[in-house]
Amino acid sequence: MRYPASEKLEIIRLVEQSHLPATRTLDKLGIPRRTFYRWYDRYLGGGPEALEDRPSAPSRVWNRIPIDIHDQIIEMALEQSELSPRELAVRFTDEKRYFVSEASVYRLLKAHDLITSPAYVVIKAADAFHTKTSRPNQMWQTDFTYFKLIGWGWMYLSTVLDDYSRYIIAWKLCSTMRALDVTDTLDMALAASGCDQVNVHHKPRLLSDNGPSYIAGELADYIQAQNMSHIRGAPCHPQTQGKIERWHQTLKNRVLLENYFLPGDLEAQIEAFIEHYNHQRYHESLDNVTPADAYFDRAQTIIKQRERIKRQTIEHRRLQHRNLAA
Repeated sequence: MRYPASEKLEIIRLVEQSHLPATRTLDKLGIPRRTFYRWYDRYLGGGPEALEDRPSAPSRVWNRIPIDIHDQIIEMALEQSELSPRELAVRFTDEKRYFVSEASVYRLLKAHDLITSPAYVVIKAADAFHTKTSRPNQMWQTDFTYFKLIGWGWMYLSTVLDDYSRYIIAWKLCSTMRALDVTDTLDMALAASGCDQVNVHHKPRLLSDNGPSYIAGELADYIQAQNMSHIRGAPCHPQTQGKIERWHQTLKNRVLLENYFLPGDLEAQIEAFIEHYNHQRYHESLDNVTPADAYFDRAQTIIKQRERIKRQTIEHRRLQHRNLAA
C-alpha cells in the first residue's frame, strides 16, 4: 500500500510521541519496521519534502531521442502529412540515417496532436493464397475494379500485380471488361517484365477470379499461346486474390477523394498514384520497402542498411548517455 507524504509524516510523529516501544507501535499500525525506518532516514535527511514518492523511472534514459531529432521528426511530419507513423519512421531512418522506431514516432506525433484517424474502414482479408511465391514474376494476380465518371459513365481498371512484390507491372483503363482488355493488359505486363523474351523458360502463372472475361475462351487461347498457366480462385471467395483486392482498396482510398468528369483526368490520377505506390510507398508486408525495391531485388540491401543505421544510432545514444553520466 502506498502512503502519501502527509500520512507518512503523521505515522512518524505517532511513533515519536508514543509511550510504547517503536516496534510495538509499528505492529499496532501495521507498518513494517524496514519501511518505517526507510521513511525515517529520509525524513531526518531531507525533512517532510523527502517523504514524497520518488518516480520509479530513472532521471536520465540512455536511449532517449535528442530534442533536435524530435524537431526534425515533427518538421518531416508537417511537410509530409500523408505519411503514417510507420512510414514516417522508415522515411526518417532512410533519409536522415538516424534510426527511430514506429512507436517513438507515434508517441511524439500524439503528444503534438498530429495523429488523425483514417477516413475509411480498413477491411482485412481472412485468408491468403495457399501457395506462397518466392521470387518476382512467379505468379501474377489480375482483376478489374470500377470508377464512376460524373456525366460520363463507368470506367474499368484492369491491373496486373506481381504476387511476390505487390509491384504493379501493368494497368489499363478500359470502357469494358472483355477478354480483349485482359489480354491487352497482359501484353503490357509481359513486355514490361521482359517475360515476352524467347529465353524465358518459366512464364508467370496467372491468378484471377471467375469473372466472365477470365473464363472466356479467348483468354484461354491467349494463355496457351504464351505458354502460361491460369489459376482461378474459389467462387464467392475474393480473399484468394487478397493482394490485388487490397490494392484496389488502397487505390480508391486515395483516388476517390476527388470527382472526375473525363477519362483522361482519372487516368492521370491513377498513373500518379501507381508511380507513388510502386516507388515511394513503404509496404508493411514487405518489411517496409517499396514494391519496386522488392521487385528489382533491392530489398535485402535496404533492410541490412537500416539494421546498420539502427546499431549505429543506439551506440551513439549509449555513448551520449555515458558522457553525460561521467
